[in-house]
Amino acid sequence: MATQDTASQATPTARDRLRFVRQSVSHRLPNAGEGLVGYLFLLPALLVFTVFLGFPILYTLYLSFFRFEGVSNETVFWFDLGFFSYELTRIADLTFVGLNNYTALLSDSLFHQALFNTTFILLVQVPLMVALALVFAVALNASFVRFKGVFRTVLALPVSANLVAYSTVFLLMMQDAGLVNYVLTSVGLPAIPWLTSSFWSRMTIVGAVTWRWTGYNMIILLAGLQTVPQQLYEAAEIDGASRFEKFRYVTIPQLRPVLLFVVVTSTIGTFKLFSEPVIINGGGAPLDSTITIVQYIYQTAFIDFRLGYASALTYVLIAVVSLLSAVQLNVGGEGDA
Repeated sequence: MATQDTASQATPTARDRLRFVRQSVSHRLPNAGEGLVGYLFLLPALLVFTVFLGFPILYTLYLSFFRFEGVSNETVFWFDLGFFSYELTRIADLTFVGLNNYTALLSDSLFHQALFNTTFILLVQVPLMVALALVFAVALNASFVRFKGVFRTVLALPVSANLVAYSTVFLLMMQDAGLVNYVLTSVGLPAIPWLTSSFWSRMTIVGAVTWRWTGYNMIILLAGLQTVPQQLYEAAEIDGASRFEKFRYVTIPQLRPVLLFVVVTSTIGTFKLFSEPVIINGGGAPLDSTITIVQYIYQTAFIDFRLGYASALTYVLIAVVSLLSAVQLNVGGEGDA
Protein backbone atom coordinates (compact mmCIF):
# COMPACT_ATOMS: atom_id res chain seq x y z
CA MET A 1 0.00 0.00 0.00
CA ALA A 2 2.82 2.40 0.89
CA THR A 3 4.57 1.55 -2.37
CA GLN A 4 1.43 2.38 -4.40
CA ASP A 5 0.99 5.72 -2.58
CA THR A 6 4.63 6.59 -3.22
CA ALA A 7 4.28 5.71 -6.90
CA SER A 8 1.11 7.79 -7.29
CA GLN A 9 2.78 10.76 -5.62
CA ALA A 10 5.81 10.42 -7.90
CA THR A 11 3.62 10.55 -11.04
CA PRO A 12 3.26 14.21 -12.01
CA THR A 13 -0.25 15.52 -12.48
CA ALA A 14 -1.36 17.67 -15.42
CA ARG A 15 -1.05 20.75 -13.23
CA ASP A 16 2.53 19.82 -12.31
CA ARG A 17 3.45 19.26 -15.95
CA LEU A 18 1.98 22.63 -16.91
CA ARG A 19 3.96 24.32 -14.13
CA PHE A 20 7.17 22.60 -15.26
CA VAL A 21 6.59 23.78 -18.85
CA ARG A 22 5.93 27.36 -17.72
CA GLN A 23 9.07 27.38 -15.58
CA SER A 24 11.12 25.93 -18.43
CA VAL A 25 9.87 28.59 -20.87
CA SER A 26 10.50 31.31 -18.28
CA HIS A 27 14.12 30.21 -17.80
CA ARG A 28 14.81 29.92 -21.53
CA LEU A 29 13.55 33.39 -22.43
CA PRO A 30 16.36 35.99 -22.24
CA ASN A 31 15.85 38.48 -19.39
CA ALA A 32 12.34 37.16 -18.97
CA GLY A 33 10.81 37.49 -15.57
CA GLU A 34 7.34 36.74 -14.34
CA GLY A 35 6.05 39.87 -16.08
CA LEU A 36 6.82 38.68 -19.60
CA VAL A 37 5.44 35.21 -18.90
CA GLY A 38 2.26 36.85 -17.63
CA TYR A 39 1.93 38.82 -20.85
CA LEU A 40 2.37 35.62 -22.83
CA PHE A 41 -0.57 34.07 -21.01
CA LEU A 42 -2.60 37.26 -21.62
CA LEU A 43 -1.74 37.24 -25.31
CA PRO A 44 -4.84 35.29 -26.47
CA ALA A 45 -7.17 37.74 -24.71
CA LEU A 46 -5.21 40.70 -26.09
CA LEU A 47 -5.48 39.29 -29.60
CA VAL A 48 -9.25 38.87 -29.25
CA PHE A 49 -9.54 42.45 -27.94
CA THR A 50 -7.43 43.78 -30.81
CA VAL A 51 -9.41 41.98 -33.50
CA PHE A 52 -12.93 42.58 -32.20
CA LEU A 53 -12.57 45.91 -30.34
CA GLY A 54 -9.29 47.65 -31.02
CA PHE A 55 -9.40 47.44 -34.82
CA PRO A 56 -13.08 48.57 -35.14
CA ILE A 57 -12.39 51.57 -32.89
CA LEU A 58 -9.39 52.69 -34.94
CA TYR A 59 -11.03 51.90 -38.29
CA THR A 60 -14.11 53.93 -37.32
CA LEU A 61 -11.85 56.92 -36.68
CA TYR A 62 -10.13 56.33 -40.02
CA LEU A 63 -13.48 55.97 -41.79
CA SER A 64 -14.73 59.30 -40.41
CA PHE A 65 -12.38 61.13 -42.80
CA PHE A 66 -13.73 59.36 -45.89
CA ARG A 67 -16.92 58.98 -47.88
CA PHE A 68 -18.09 55.38 -48.27
CA GLU A 69 -18.60 54.49 -51.94
CA GLY A 70 -19.45 50.80 -51.54
CA VAL A 71 -17.87 47.41 -50.94
CA SER A 72 -14.51 47.01 -52.66
CA ASN A 73 -13.34 44.12 -54.84
CA GLU A 74 -9.77 45.37 -55.07
CA THR A 75 -7.22 42.75 -54.06
CA VAL A 76 -4.64 43.80 -51.48
CA PHE A 77 -2.61 40.58 -51.67
CA TRP A 78 -3.11 36.89 -52.35
CA PHE A 79 -1.21 33.64 -52.22
CA ASP A 80 -1.76 30.19 -53.63
CA LEU A 81 -0.04 27.15 -52.16
CA GLY A 82 -1.85 24.67 -54.39
CA PHE A 83 -3.70 22.96 -51.58
CA PHE A 84 -4.67 26.30 -50.02
CA SER A 85 -5.19 29.79 -51.42
CA TYR A 86 -6.27 33.05 -49.86
CA GLU A 87 -7.17 36.46 -51.28
CA LEU A 88 -7.47 39.58 -49.11
CA THR A 89 -9.62 42.34 -50.60
CA ARG A 90 -9.92 45.93 -49.51
CA ILE A 91 -12.73 46.51 -47.03
CA ALA A 92 -14.44 49.35 -48.90
CA ASP A 93 -14.12 51.90 -51.66
CA LEU A 94 -13.44 55.20 -49.93
CA THR A 95 -12.99 58.80 -51.03
CA PHE A 96 -10.98 61.07 -48.77
CA VAL A 97 -13.02 64.11 -47.66
CA GLY A 98 -10.91 65.36 -44.75
CA LEU A 99 -13.00 67.10 -42.08
CA ASN A 100 -16.09 67.46 -44.29
CA ASN A 101 -18.00 64.82 -42.29
CA TYR A 102 -17.40 66.79 -39.11
CA THR A 103 -18.20 70.21 -40.56
CA ALA A 104 -21.41 68.80 -42.06
CA LEU A 105 -22.68 68.27 -38.49
CA LEU A 106 -22.93 72.04 -38.05
CA SER A 107 -25.69 72.29 -40.65
CA ASP A 108 -27.41 68.94 -40.01
CA SER A 109 -30.80 69.82 -38.53
CA LEU A 110 -31.70 66.20 -37.78
CA PHE A 111 -28.48 65.75 -35.80
CA HIS A 112 -29.30 68.93 -33.85
CA GLN A 113 -32.79 67.55 -33.15
CA ALA A 114 -31.36 64.19 -32.03
CA LEU A 115 -28.90 65.98 -29.73
CA PHE A 116 -31.73 68.09 -28.30
CA ASN A 117 -33.94 65.03 -27.71
CA THR A 118 -31.15 63.12 -26.00
CA THR A 119 -30.24 66.13 -23.84
CA PHE A 120 -33.89 66.65 -22.89
CA ILE A 121 -34.26 63.02 -21.82
CA LEU A 122 -30.98 63.27 -19.89
CA LEU A 123 -31.94 66.42 -17.97
CA VAL A 124 -35.36 65.05 -17.01
CA GLN A 125 -34.81 61.33 -16.64
CA VAL A 126 -31.48 61.11 -14.81
CA PRO A 127 -32.33 63.48 -11.89
CA LEU A 128 -35.79 61.88 -11.58
CA MET A 129 -34.42 58.35 -11.58
CA VAL A 130 -31.57 59.08 -9.16
CA ALA A 131 -33.94 60.88 -6.77
CA LEU A 132 -36.41 57.98 -6.80
CA ALA A 133 -33.62 55.44 -6.39
CA LEU A 134 -32.25 57.37 -3.41
CA VAL A 135 -35.69 57.61 -1.79
CA PHE A 136 -36.29 53.87 -2.17
CA ALA A 137 -32.78 53.05 -0.92
CA VAL A 138 -33.17 55.21 2.19
CA ALA A 139 -36.61 53.69 2.87
CA LEU A 140 -35.34 50.12 2.55
CA ASN A 141 -32.33 50.94 4.71
CA ALA A 142 -34.57 51.99 7.61
CA SER A 143 -34.54 49.57 10.52
CA PHE A 144 -38.33 49.53 10.96
CA VAL A 145 -39.08 48.35 7.38
CA ARG A 146 -40.06 44.68 7.15
CA PHE A 147 -39.84 42.30 4.17
CA LYS A 148 -36.87 44.20 2.74
CA GLY A 149 -35.90 41.30 0.52
CA VAL A 150 -39.33 41.23 -1.11
CA PHE A 151 -39.32 44.99 -1.77
CA ARG A 152 -35.76 44.88 -3.14
CA THR A 153 -36.70 42.08 -5.53
CA VAL A 154 -39.87 43.80 -6.73
CA LEU A 155 -38.13 47.14 -7.31
CA ALA A 156 -35.11 45.61 -9.02
CA LEU A 157 -37.12 43.20 -11.19
CA PRO A 158 -37.75 45.63 -14.11
CA VAL A 159 -34.05 45.65 -15.04
CA SER A 160 -34.39 42.01 -16.12
CA ALA A 161 -37.13 42.88 -18.62
CA ASN A 162 -36.30 42.51 -22.30
CA LEU A 163 -35.71 45.91 -23.93
CA VAL A 164 -38.06 45.35 -26.85
CA ALA A 165 -40.73 43.68 -24.72
CA TYR A 166 -40.97 46.37 -22.06
CA SER A 167 -40.80 49.17 -24.66
CA THR A 168 -43.72 47.56 -26.49
CA VAL A 169 -45.69 47.29 -23.24
CA PHE A 170 -45.14 50.99 -22.57
CA LEU A 171 -46.17 51.76 -26.15
CA LEU A 172 -49.46 49.90 -25.69
CA MET A 173 -50.11 51.54 -22.31
CA MET A 174 -49.56 55.03 -23.75
CA GLN A 175 -51.90 54.68 -26.75
CA ASP A 176 -54.78 57.16 -26.96
CA ALA A 177 -57.10 54.40 -25.74
CA GLY A 178 -54.45 52.74 -23.60
CA LEU A 179 -54.40 51.91 -19.91
CA VAL A 180 -52.85 55.19 -18.74
CA ASN A 181 -55.39 57.42 -20.50
CA TYR A 182 -58.19 55.10 -19.33
CA VAL A 183 -57.14 55.64 -15.71
CA LEU A 184 -56.79 59.40 -16.21
CA THR A 185 -60.23 59.78 -17.77
CA SER A 186 -61.75 57.51 -15.11
CA VAL A 187 -60.76 59.99 -12.37
CA GLY A 188 -61.92 63.01 -14.36
CA LEU A 189 -58.57 64.09 -15.83
CA PRO A 190 -58.07 64.78 -19.55
CA ALA A 191 -56.37 62.21 -21.74
CA ILE A 192 -52.76 62.98 -22.67
CA PRO A 193 -51.48 62.65 -26.27
CA TRP A 194 -48.49 60.53 -25.27
CA LEU A 195 -47.57 59.47 -28.80
CA THR A 196 -48.73 62.39 -30.93
CA SER A 197 -47.25 65.30 -28.98
CA SER A 198 -43.54 66.08 -29.26
CA PHE A 199 -43.23 66.84 -25.55
CA TRP A 200 -45.25 63.89 -24.29
CA SER A 201 -43.60 61.39 -26.64
CA ARG A 202 -40.25 62.33 -25.08
CA MET A 203 -41.82 62.00 -21.64
CA THR A 204 -42.98 58.51 -22.60
CA ILE A 205 -39.34 57.53 -23.16
CA VAL A 206 -38.43 59.19 -19.85
CA GLY A 207 -41.09 57.15 -18.05
CA ALA A 208 -40.04 53.87 -19.68
CA VAL A 209 -36.33 54.31 -18.93
CA THR A 210 -37.02 55.48 -15.37
CA TRP A 211 -39.22 52.45 -14.69
CA ARG A 212 -36.56 50.05 -15.91
CA TRP A 213 -33.44 51.47 -14.23
CA THR A 214 -34.64 52.96 -10.94
CA GLY A 215 -34.49 49.63 -9.09
CA TYR A 216 -31.03 48.85 -10.44
CA ASN A 217 -29.64 52.14 -9.16
CA MET A 218 -31.53 51.70 -5.90
CA ILE A 219 -29.61 48.48 -5.25
CA ILE A 220 -26.29 50.31 -5.80
CA LEU A 221 -27.28 53.18 -3.51
CA LEU A 222 -28.59 50.77 -0.87
CA ALA A 223 -25.24 48.98 -0.85
CA GLY A 224 -23.56 52.37 -0.36
CA LEU A 225 -25.90 53.28 2.50
CA GLN A 226 -25.06 50.07 4.33
CA THR A 227 -21.38 51.04 4.41
CA VAL A 228 -22.00 54.34 6.24
CA PRO A 229 -20.63 53.99 9.81
CA GLN A 230 -23.40 53.97 12.39
CA GLN A 231 -21.18 55.96 14.77
CA LEU A 232 -21.62 59.03 12.58
CA TYR A 233 -25.38 58.95 13.08
CA GLU A 234 -24.95 58.44 16.82
CA ALA A 235 -22.59 61.40 17.02
CA ALA A 236 -25.07 63.52 15.06
CA GLU A 237 -27.88 62.53 17.44
CA ILE A 238 -25.75 63.55 20.44
CA ASP A 239 -25.30 66.96 18.79
CA GLY A 240 -29.06 67.25 18.44
CA ALA A 241 -29.31 66.76 14.66
CA SER A 242 -32.73 66.08 13.20
CA ARG A 243 -33.45 63.33 10.67
CA PHE A 244 -33.17 65.76 7.80
CA GLU A 245 -29.88 67.15 9.14
CA LYS A 246 -28.47 63.62 9.51
CA PHE A 247 -29.49 62.90 5.95
CA ARG A 248 -27.97 66.13 4.65
CA TYR A 249 -24.74 66.25 6.65
CA VAL A 250 -24.03 62.53 7.16
CA THR A 251 -25.77 60.40 4.54
CA ILE A 252 -25.23 62.53 1.44
CA PRO A 253 -21.50 63.25 2.04
CA GLN A 254 -20.80 59.60 2.82
CA LEU A 255 -22.81 58.48 -0.20
CA ARG A 256 -21.18 60.97 -2.56
CA PRO A 257 -18.86 58.53 -4.42
CA VAL A 258 -21.74 56.10 -5.00
CA LEU A 259 -24.04 58.90 -6.16
CA LEU A 260 -21.34 60.09 -8.53
CA PHE A 261 -21.00 56.58 -9.97
CA VAL A 262 -24.77 56.32 -10.47
CA VAL A 263 -25.01 59.74 -12.14
CA VAL A 264 -22.09 59.11 -14.50
CA THR A 265 -23.26 55.64 -15.57
CA SER A 266 -26.84 56.88 -15.98
CA THR A 267 -25.61 59.75 -18.17
CA ILE A 268 -23.68 57.33 -20.37
CA GLY A 269 -26.69 55.01 -20.54
CA THR A 270 -28.99 57.86 -21.60
CA PHE A 271 -26.73 58.76 -24.51
CA LYS A 272 -26.86 55.09 -25.58
CA LEU A 273 -30.68 54.93 -25.77
CA PHE A 274 -31.81 53.04 -28.85
CA SER A 275 -34.48 50.38 -28.38
CA GLU A 276 -36.99 52.56 -26.52
CA PRO A 277 -37.10 55.44 -29.04
CA VAL A 278 -37.16 53.01 -32.00
CA ILE A 279 -40.15 51.11 -30.59
CA ILE A 280 -42.03 54.24 -29.54
CA ASN A 281 -41.34 55.95 -32.86
CA GLY A 282 -42.55 52.83 -34.66
CA GLY A 283 -45.79 53.07 -32.67
CA GLY A 284 -46.68 56.46 -34.13
CA ALA A 285 -44.62 59.01 -32.21
CA PRO A 286 -43.13 61.74 -34.45
CA LEU A 287 -39.58 60.91 -35.50
CA ASP A 288 -38.15 64.36 -34.87
CA SER A 289 -39.34 64.33 -31.26
CA THR A 290 -38.06 60.89 -30.26
CA ILE A 291 -34.95 60.21 -32.34
CA THR A 292 -31.79 59.95 -30.24
CA ILE A 293 -28.16 60.24 -31.29
CA VAL A 294 -27.56 56.48 -31.35
CA GLN A 295 -30.74 55.94 -33.36
CA TYR A 296 -29.61 58.61 -35.83
CA ILE A 297 -26.18 56.95 -36.12
CA TYR A 298 -27.85 53.60 -36.84
CA GLN A 299 -30.13 55.15 -39.45
CA THR A 300 -27.22 56.97 -41.12
CA ALA A 301 -24.95 53.91 -41.18
CA PHE A 302 -27.23 50.95 -41.90
CA ILE A 303 -30.19 52.51 -43.71
CA ASP A 304 -28.59 55.37 -45.65
CA PHE A 305 -25.18 53.62 -45.85
CA ARG A 306 -23.30 56.86 -45.15
CA LEU A 307 -20.68 55.04 -43.12
CA GLY A 308 -18.14 57.87 -43.12
CA TYR A 309 -20.64 60.38 -41.78
CA ALA A 310 -21.93 57.84 -39.23
CA SER A 311 -18.35 57.30 -38.04
CA ALA A 312 -17.94 61.05 -37.52
CA LEU A 313 -21.21 61.09 -35.57
CA THR A 314 -19.92 58.25 -33.41
CA TYR A 315 -16.76 60.09 -32.46
CA VAL A 316 -18.67 63.30 -31.76
CA LEU A 317 -20.90 61.29 -29.42
CA ILE A 318 -17.83 59.82 -27.70
CA ALA A 319 -16.41 63.33 -27.26
CA VAL A 320 -19.67 64.67 -25.78
CA VAL A 321 -20.04 61.76 -23.35
CA SER A 322 -16.37 61.97 -22.31
CA LEU A 323 -16.65 65.71 -21.71
CA LEU A 324 -19.81 65.36 -19.61
CA SER A 325 -18.30 62.50 -17.61
CA ALA A 326 -15.15 64.52 -16.95
CA VAL A 327 -17.21 67.51 -15.77
CA GLN A 328 -19.31 65.31 -13.49
CA LEU A 329 -16.23 63.65 -12.02
CA ASN A 330 -14.55 67.02 -11.39
CA VAL A 331 -17.65 68.62 -9.85
CA GLY A 332 -18.82 65.58 -7.90
CA GLY A 333 -15.41 64.41 -6.78
CA GLU A 334 -13.82 67.67 -5.70
CA GLY A 335 -14.67 67.07 -2.08
CA ASP A 336 -13.28 63.55 -1.95
CA ALA A 337 -10.24 62.87 0.10
